[in-house]
Amino acid sequence: MSRTLPTSSAKRAGFTRQRLRGLRRGFTLIELLLVIGIIAILAAVVIVAINPTKQLADARNAQRRSDVNTILNAIYQYAIDNNGNLPTGIPTGSANIREICKTDPGKKCISAASVAGLAWGRTNLDILTGSYLTALPNDPRYPGTSASVHAQSGSYYFIYQSTGGRVTVTSSGAELGASISVTR
Repeated sequence: MSRTLPTSSAKRAGFTRQRLRGLRRGFTLIELLLVIGIIAILAAVVIVAINPTKQLADARNAQRRSDVNTILNAIYQYAIDNNGNLPTGIPTGSANIREICKTDPGKKCISAASVAGLAWGRTNLDILTGSYLTALPNDPRYPGTSASVHAQSGSYYFIYQSTGGRVTVTSSGAELGASISVTR
């Protein structure tokens, strides 16, 4: 049972069954807009579910945890190589916490006296670079590219030694309410 086209109008216009099928292959504008709308809604839901701001903050916090452990590992490796003596300049007591600073070529480890308004000082741990660290790490959010005082030589990592001899390194830049501090 095959259907035939009406002969009069179809033949006059030059339409055949194959040609009519070929004209029906595309999508209508409404169909295209509907699909694009659905894709846009799904993309918005996925972006909200992924929450890239939180993911980036979590990644920076993971880097901070790694940096804190790297600094402590370098300090204790130094102590092993130097008869148990820690690098000089690590303050004793949490009230004397100091920022770990570095000296890059042409930059100085800024002392507390030269940084107006800061109650804490700085400890230069450049002695660890070379043998124990390739470079002192910087907080991932502040890579040292701005002209601020911290960017010139500070790392945003702080250090102190307890009266019992345990060293604590902490990150001041932790995000999302995290507290990043390691004591050994």
